[in-house]
Amino acid sequence: MKLTFLGTGTSFGVPQIGCHCRVCRSSDPRDRRTRVGAVVETDGGVQILIDTPPELRLQLVTAGIDKVDAVLMTHEHADHTHGMDDLRAITVRRDSPLPVYASAETHAALAQKFAYIFDEKLRPLAGTSKPEGAARVVTAGTAFDIGDAHVMPFQVPHGHVMVLGFRIGPLAYITDAKSVPDDALQQIVGVKVLVLNALFRVDHPTHLSIPEAVRVAQAVGAERTFLTHLTHDYLHADLEAELPRGIAPAFDGLTLRVD
Repeated sequence: MKLTFLGTGTSFGVPQIGCHCRVCRSSDPRDRRTRVGAVVETDGGVQILIDTPPELRLQLVTAGIDKVDAVLMTHEHADHTHGMDDLRAITVRRDSPLPVYASAETHAALAQKFAYIFDEKLRPLAGTSKPEGAARVVTAGTAFDIGDAHVMPFQVPHGHVMVLGFRIGPLAYITDAKSVPDDALQQIVGVKVLVLNALFRVDHPTHLSIPEAVRVAQAVGAERTFLTHLTHDYLHADLEAELPRGIAPAFDGLTLRVD
């Protein structure tokens, strides 16, 4: 299995508009963080997109990814969904709508934001096209298969909403969590690679802080943990140097093998 980080930044992105801090001015390409998303490619060649961030077109082009077989949506917030129209370039070359897996709550929000994508009655004019998605409602704790990928969704709290994390074989992917409850923790103990959100060094009401994320990572015990949803509060090199062994900040374009 291969994991590609398309974006690793918080909702503002880095550089942040109007900010001239040392991180936003950094020449290190690892400090340029687009909104968070990833692609998992299985050994059978199935490519699964996790979230549709606003920079999706640029992210897929940069990563050289031109095929997506399914989409997993963590939740409905703008920084995770507002690139969904870019799926048109994927679906126009498919024979059927692209399966989009999400909770019932997230699908309800997507149906309002992107009715033209999911409503089969809304057909494009002759000579034009539109993104075409097929809603697949999933429930936390109930696994499903996408080709040769076995996917287990689980819930983590994020302010007033619940976010889906996903275990795909030896990989667990969690973003926008304020905590990882025991029932979710039980689903992911034993993974080889953990992806986990980490916002500031200090507490935040809806996201794990870096110290909290480190404690979760140590409880999971994965061989490798990568932090994502990162801000402009720290340089990549500085954060990398201060984290415990086995835990590292992810960066846009990072690709790794998950065996």
